[in-house]
Amino acid sequence: MRAMFIAAATLVAIPQAALADEVAARSMAATCAACHGTSGHSVTKTVEPLAGRPKERIVELMQAFKTGKKPATIMQQISKGYSDQQIEMIAGYLAEQKK
Repeated sequence: MRAMFIAAATLVAIPQAALADEVAARSMAATCAACHGTSGHSVTKTVEPLAGRPKERIVELMQAFKTGKKPATIMQQISKGYSDQQIEMIAGYLAEQKK
């Protein structure tokens, strides 16, 4: 009986944890919306859309901005405000958005 309760509790907890991560990633990605559009859908041609780009590419660019390897005025400052784990979460969220 106890094993069934633990199994049931685990099945309920896993989706809730995933949902919490998704909400956190979406909240952090909201910072991008000012320039890159809601959920990464840019409304101007001067700023690249982020929706649907490969996660690895977004992470690579954010790390390049963060370390100064890719010069930029605003992105260097923004990227320094996120941990590597947060960058991974944001990139994952944006990569999952439809182009």
